[in-house]
Amino acid sequence: MFAAISSWWSGSSGPKVEEKPFDATDPKQNPLNPKGLKPCCACPETKSARDDCFLKYDNSEAPEKCKELVQKHIACMRGYGFKV
Repeated sequence: MFAAISSWWSGSSGPKVEEKPFDATDPKQNPLNPKGLKPCCACPETKSARDDCFLKYDNSEAPEKCKELVQKHIACMRGYGFKV
């Protein structure tokens, strides 16, 4: 009984609506990704070019040689609303 009265006095207005965390694959939450692509399937062209570059060079050279391709892939992913 007191719980009902105290909740009435606390000023809460109706039931609480829980907010869903941001989901970049949900077209309703993210208009930049209308097809609901998952990160693994977004930007296949830049992903392939980046991966090929890393396979072409050894570990010491790859970060510098592939830097531009990595940046292009990051820009593409962000274009779909992914937080990279």
